[in-house]
Amino acid sequence: MPSNVELREIELLAPAKDSLTAIEAINYGADAVYIGAENFGARSAAGNSLEDIAKVVNYAHKFNVKVYVTVNTLIYDNELSKAEKLIKNLYKIGVDALIIQDMGILRMDIPPIELHASTQCDIRTPEKAAFLESVGFSQLVLARELSYDEISAIRQATKVKLESFIHGALCVSYSGRCQVSEVLKKRSANRGECAQICRLPFDLIDSKGNVLMKNKHLLSLKDFNQSDNLLQLLNAGIDSFKIEGRLKDINYVRNVVSYYREKLDKIILQQPDNFKSSSRGVIDINFTPDIHKSFNRGFTHYFFDERNLKNGESIASINTPKSLGEEIGRVDNYRHKILRISSNHAICNGDGLSFFDKDGNYTGFRVNRADGEILSLSNDVNITRNTILYRTFDKQFEDALNKSNSKRKIKVKFTLSVNKNIVALEAIDERQNNVVCHIAVDHPIDKAKIPQEEKQRETLSKTGNTIYIADDISTAGEFFIPQSILADLRRKVVEMLDVSQNITYRFKYRKTENRNISYISNSLTYADNVSNHLAEQFYKEHHVTRIEPALEVQKDDINDKTVMHTRYCLRRELGACKKYSPKKHLPNELFLRNGNMLLSLTFDCTACEMHVKVVRDEIKNKLL
Repeated sequence: MPSNVELREIELLAPAKDSLTAIEAINYGADAVYIGAENFGARSAAGNSLEDIAKVVNYAHKFNVKVYVTVNTLIYDNELSKAEKLIKNLYKIGVDALIIQDMGILRMDIPPIELHASTQCDIRTPEKAAFLESVGFSQLVLARELSYDEISAIRQATKVKLESFIHGALCVSYSGRCQVSEVLKKRSANRGECAQICRLPFDLIDSKGNVLMKNKHLLSLKDFNQSDNLLQLLNAGIDSFKIEGRLKDINYVRNVVSYYREKLDKIILQQPDNFKSSSRGVIDINFTPDIHKSFNRGFTHYFFDERNLKNGESIASINTPKSLGEEIGRVDNYRHKILRISSNHAICNGDGLSFFDKDGNYTGFRVNRADGEILSLSNDVNITRNTILYRTFDKQFEDALNKSNSKRKIKVKFTLSVNKNIVALEAIDERQNNVVCHIAVDHPIDKAKIPQEEKQRETLSKTGNTIYIADDISTAGEFFIPQSILADLRRKVVEMLDVSQNITYRFKYRKTENRNISYISNSLTYADNVSNHLAEQFYKEHHVTRIEPALEVQKDDINDKTVMHTRYCLRRELGACKKYSPKKHLPNELFLRNGNMLLSLTFDCTACEMHVKVVRDEIKNKLL
């Protein structure tokens, strides 16, 4: 490979609801973690103290792992000083970057910390991406709805790192453009308090109140899974591969991170002249990762391959928003708590199985005892022959995860040498830290009468509970060196490696803002989420002339406003797309009803989008 060709660094970015989960994500292969602080994170239930984040930073940087903190909610005017103080403190403890959506942050008096544009910024076009790069963002989290070609177009228009979600829950709305929770529940998704209205069951009705579908989760999407598209994403220009899940438990993170670590390492192994991991360390996983065994609603590529628009592939999980786990077989017969199944999977005592009953309800049971395909249950269930069974809790797999104890290690090459009465130990680690420690004795070191290589190698390899592992040891076997001296040298060089890493760790900083560039539009609506005077100032300085405040700070009538902008289209999902399935008919006017909640659906077939609105009271009264 020519020396002037630079390897592309691949980043596997893992979620963490707390410091323990973050450290486990690192141990199981993450190149970077993202975590919420006490305030201003888009998952309000996943906040962490500065002290806990500092623990993560100190551990992560040992492996060149980055720590990104989410400060990606909308910020109100009376909160600006609090947010500014938080950012200064995050900078002090060594956080690598902030993930933000509120442009008011760019007008705060803050340190030069690196800024990443959150997916809440709704980055779908080359023009939007290029603008954000120009105003100082170093990494852009792209919208989840993008196709290969759309990502490639953004790559052509930018030079900064591009980040893409690859796994986990999907929001039905473009991120940052969903106000339904705020409007109906006074819980803003843009403030980290989403009420997840999209996961509720709805009746689909027409303008006369006729029920077309009853009690289905019509806005609930399957989970994202791009595990078989990682190389295509790299080719399209993605640098950072993001796993969703800052509310997920620690076993979910262990399993999913390990799974994608293996996938990315395989690509790096196959193309060592093109790609490398952005962090360092040896990972030792003692279980076989399987994403089907962790929480999932079924999987989809979403819109990455646009052919799924035409071939009718389902991207929603309309029957349940709960986990489907893995499909494991069918019911042969059931009687008096004894269930016989047909399955190629081994079922174990304690497994959790789920199914849809004859009324369409998703329910489940725990296996009391398993004897091959004969299962004994602890309670009666309403289940019939040929019912499909899903395993949503794999007892053996969860036990393996609980017992798993991956420890990440840094490889070190030790070189031992003797010069008269000076014993020296040089250590070079895979992070490129290089230290030498000397010990002088009060008399020359004598040559040994018997070989010393094995003993020297054994002593130097005992790195104990440190993060280091001896990968290569060059001994001075012709000399007799007391074991106490060898142990002292090993301990000192290990300590010096820690010091060297702390001193040489490389931070990146906020890029310079081009204040002359114009925003992509001269007009902003409520869906552009301007919630404070600093954000307003930012956009005005970039030549925006009309700015409508975010709904969260408006007092105007919110009826008839679009509260969800989605690329997901219910007509398409139900096989009645006017473009691709014109023979199947649905009424022009459609509504979603849940109790006294009523939402109207409009369809922009030119843009291939669906818009969800809150219905005015006078129409609502006719249909409820």
